[in-house]
Amino acid sequence: MAFIINFFKNETVFSISLILAILSCFFVKPNVNYLNYINWDTIILLFLIMTLVEVLKNLSIFEIIVSKLLLKIGTARELVFLLVFTCFFSSIFITNDVSLIIFVPFSILALKKVGRTDLLIFTVSMQTIAANVGCMVLPIGAPHNIVMYTISKIPFESFFMLLLPYIIISLIFLVIMSFLIPNNPIILPKMNKVEFVKKDFFKRVFSGVDYYLLLTFIALFILIGNLQNIESFALFFREWVVGNEVICGVVSSQIISNVPAAMLLSGFSSNYEAIIVGINIGGFGSLIASMANLISFKILIRERDEFKVRYLLEFTALNIVLLVILLGVHFLT
Repeated sequence: MAFIINFFKNETVFSISLILAILSCFFVKPNVNYLNYINWDTIILLFLIMTLVEVLKNLSIFEIIVSKLLLKIGTARELVFLLVFTCFFSSIFITNDVSLIIFVPFSILALKKVGRTDLLIFTVSMQTIAANVGCMVLPIGAPHNIVMYTISKIPFESFFMLLLPYIIISLIFLVIMSFLIPNNPIILPKMNKVEFVKKDFFKRVFSGVDYYLLLTFIALFILIGNLQNIESFALFFREWVVGNEVICGVVSSQIISNVPAAMLLSGFSSNYEAIIVGINIGGFGSLIASMANLISFKILIRERDEFKVRYLLEFTALNIVLLVILLGVHFLT
C-alpha cells in the first residue's frame, strides 16, 4: 500500500491519466481501434527529443557555459538576469522542464554563495516564467508543443511566427521585472568546476528518459479517443470548444495543465492555431498550468520548505499579471 501511495505521489499525472483511461474503457469496449487513437509520431518524436536532451544534459554543456559567464558577474541584478535568461535560452533546446531541473538548483547554490537567499523566490519564479517563454520558440521546446506540432502539421516557421508576438511581450516583461532587483555589488565565490563524466554515459542517458511521460501520453490518447466515441459527450464538448479554442486552452490549462489540455482540445477542434496560442498562454497562471511550474516549485521547497506560501503568492501574482497581458495582446490583435 505504501508503495502505491508513493508511486502516486511521484507519478501523479501518469496515475490520474491511467485511471481515467481505464474508466473510459467501460464506455467504449476495448478493441483494436485503440491503437489508432495513439499518435505514434508524437510518441516517437518525444522519445527522440528526450534522448537528445539527456545527451546534452550529461555533457553538461549549458552548465559549463553558465559557470564561465558567472565569472563576469558583479551585481545582484546581473546575477538574477543571467540565471533567468539562462532558463529562457536553454529551454529552447532542452525543453522547459529539463532547463528548470538543471538551473533551479544551480541558482539556489549561486544565491546561497553570495548571501542573497532573499532573492530566491523572485528568481525561481522568473526562471519558471522564462522557461515557459523559451519553450515557445521552437515546437520541440515542450511536450504540449510537440503534441500540437505533430497533430497539426503546421510548418516549423509558421509555428514560430504564430507565437512570436507573445514571446516578444513576455521577454519585455522579464526584462522590466529584472530591474526590480537592486543593483548591489556582489562577489561570487569560486564555483565547483563542472566536468564531463564519461563512465556509464549511455546508461545515464537512457535511464534518464522519462518513460512514464510516454506512457502518460498513450493513456491520454486512449482517454481522448474514447471520449470522442461517446456521442453525447463529443457533441457537448465540440459545442463548447469550437470557436472558443484560445479561452478553452487557457482555462483548461489552469485546471489540468497544458499538456492534457492540448491533447483534449485537439481531439474536438481542428483550429490548431488557436489551440496552440491558448495552451501556450495557458502555461502561465496557476501552479499546475504547466508541468514546469510544478518542477521548480518542488525543487525550491525541497531546499527551503519555509518559502512555500510566499513562493505560491509571488509566483501566482507574477504569472497572473503576464497571463492578463498576453490575453490582452491576443484580443487586441
